[in-house]
Amino acid sequence: MSRWKKLSNDIQMFGRSLLLPIAVMAPVGMILGISGAFAQSYMIERLPFLGIPAIKATIIGLRTIASIIFNNIPLLFAMGVAYGMSKKEKGIAAFSSVLAYLVLLTTINVWLTISGQMALKDPEQYGQTVVLGIQTLRIDALGGIIAGITAALCTDRFFNLQLPAALAFFGGKKSVPIISMGCMVVVGAILPFLWQFLTMAMVAFSNIILDKIYGTFLFLFMNRLLIPLGLHHVWDALVRFTPAGGMYDIDGKTYVGIIPAMNYILFQAGPDKAAWALLPNFTRFEAQVQMVNTLFIMPAICLALYKSALPKNRTFVKGLVVTMALTAMLGNVTEPVEFSFLFIAPLLFLFHAIMLGVCGVLLYLMGTAVGYIRGTVFDFVIFGLLYKNTQWWNIIIVGVGAFITYYSVFRWAIKRWNIPTLGREDEEQPDNNLLAEKNYLAIAEIVVMALGGKYNIVHVENCITRLRIDLKDATKIDNVLLKQSGTRGMFLPSKNHIHIVFGPQVEFIRNAVDELVR
Repeated sequence: MSRWKKLSNDIQMFGRSLLLPIAVMAPVGMILGISGAFAQSYMIERLPFLGIPAIKATIIGLRTIASIIFNNIPLLFAMGVAYGMSKKEKGIAAFSSVLAYLVLLTTINVWLTISGQMALKDPEQYGQTVVLGIQTLRIDALGGIIAGITAALCTDRFFNLQLPAALAFFGGKKSVPIISMGCMVVVGAILPFLWQFLTMAMVAFSNIILDKIYGTFLFLFMNRLLIPLGLHHVWDALVRFTPAGGMYDIDGKTYVGIIPAMNYILFQAGPDKAAWALLPNFTRFEAQVQMVNTLFIMPAICLALYKSALPKNRTFVKGLVVTMALTAMLGNVTEPVEFSFLFIAPLLFLFHAIMLGVCGVLLYLMGTAVGYIRGTVFDFVIFGLLYKNTQWWNIIIVGVGAFITYYSVFRWAIKRWNIPTLGREDEEQPDNNLLAEKNYLAIAEIVVMALGGKYNIVHVENCITRLRIDLKDATKIDNVLLKQSGTRGMFLPSKNHIHIVFGPQVEFIRNAVDELVR
């Protein structure tokens, strides 16, 4: 494997590893959103029963419990990255990442003390903060990511370490947390010297990406273009959790990245506080444009695909596009739709990326302030309808315009250039219900057979919607057979590495493939 391919694979794996903490944050954010909205004074005025002491205490208690997740985002990333990036002994990797993160914080604390740079008052003003009772530099989520990567690398390298008989007890898996902690002592001693320059570089990047108009368009445009490579998660995390997303002083506290700042405004300050006016600066990068995408754009594309299908295939296509549209609206999973035309009509995908950037700019200019991370109909109700001062109707205005535009352009382009989208093949489409029936073992059997058998499969991973499989020989792939698995699309981003799109059930398919390969 070439160095470039290995680096590319490692970056993709890193991007996938960020999904686990994000996946946890999304439902917890919905709980915080509901409890935060019901605790607001204006909501109690509308629904007086919310003011009953027992109900009010329950709501506030629920918000307090859920908020612990967002108060420890770096720890989530430490464990998530370690688990996602390690190929061996993932449990040991996650365990080691927690110890590594604690040692990193403490080492920096010792460095600040010895160097005389420990802020005795107002540490926030000096780029310092208190995490888990340890005063340290504001390394935030990046510190957790560093600990997670270190733990993953140490796990894969030392999980089977053999030591002399006298030290044999500390060998094997037990060596991993010990070595990870030792590495963090070195990193913690060096990082303070580099942190200022790293922060300056990310702040310089933020001057571009945080531009009100061009930055909004660029971020959303690149987010969509990076989807085929699986790198959009890395791009998102850069703005969400690092100084590249800005550093904000709100109500006497500094927040790094747009997610921590947005969390504070949404879940603590509320719509009646002055800080709420800052919210459109953060939501322009997050859920509100995705709501336009999932609630309007994806259904428009699906309708265009159905109307463009050959009459004899429309029964098959109808069931498929309805499922794909609902998956987007209810689960924020758009890749099954996007991959249905990405490789056969790349100009349409470029149009899609440009239009999302335009929609994001329009929503920002209209003052839209609808959080959160995901763009489902549930998030629209919680963070749009339940909160005041969100201008949620802008999403409907822009969404209706996007629906008409997308349907018209896709319908015209498919007919004009005879693009072979779903149901436009000459042969009748098979009635494949394997996914609907949740027959994951049958799907896995087809996948393994279509990829040349289990001995041709080197490594199996998955992200939210795709199987990602390394092969010994890609020439053994049987595309015709692979389509019978019910996949929404497949492609080879690099030699001997295939992505197969199934949608949100992909994890169960991956488990079945693993069993067959073993």
